[in-house]
Amino acid sequence: MKHSIAATILALAVVSCSNKESSPTPELSTNPETSMTPETPKDVAAAPADAGTTASGLASRTIEKGTGDKKPKATDTVTVHYSGWTTDGKLFDSSVKRGQPTSFPLNGVIAGWTEGVQLMVEGETRRFWIPAKMAYGENPPAGYPAGTLVFDVQLIKIGG
Repeated sequence: MKHSIAATILALAVVSCSNKESSPTPELSTNPETSMTPETPKDVAAAPADAGTTASGLASRTIEKGTGDKKPKATDTVTVHYSGWTTDGKLFDSSVKRGQPTSFPLNGVIAGWTEGVQLMVEGETRRFWIPAKMAYGENPPAGYPAGTLVFDVQLIKIGG
């Protein structure tokens, strides 16, 4: 189950991007009002010194503080907006680019998400540096990104 939701999300991203040429930095629209392609973070290659790191090796930094006070449990369904990059700056998945937040059971995705999103409150945006062992590994199946992954996640809502 954990990989089925993540696989579905990733499969949608792979299909939607399969006809586009890959580049280290996503192309941005010249009109910021119509552009939904997120900008590649400057610190995508490695977590900066001000990022916190958990015992598992998950690093994160708050980008925008939330307004809520409740944190999700692993068994909760959450609604998020997110973008994910490889450490070379390649955008591989983004609900922001698709223009639609997504909802899923938190215990149905990669371990880095399950652990990381539980640190957040509603309205918060965090950047996560997820080690390969908490993502898809160093040698994932075809279509999945390898190595450390970087995600910007905005927790919109806890609960279905």
